[in-house]
Amino acid sequence: MRTAINGIPKERISITVDAELLEKVRIQAEQDDRSLSQYINRVLKKAVREKPEED
Repeated sequence: MRTAINGIPKERISITVDAELLEKVRIQAEQDDRSLSQYINRVLKKAVREKPEED
């Protein structure tokens, strides 16, 4: 289901991650004063921006 938040379409997904990784990300999100979802979205955007485009 797509929802628009701040005019940006969002889509709900389900993923599986290592428990240890999830705990670290939760801590980082809390330190950044963001929800887990917001923090993961920021981390993914940054990773995609920094990855060189392949031809």
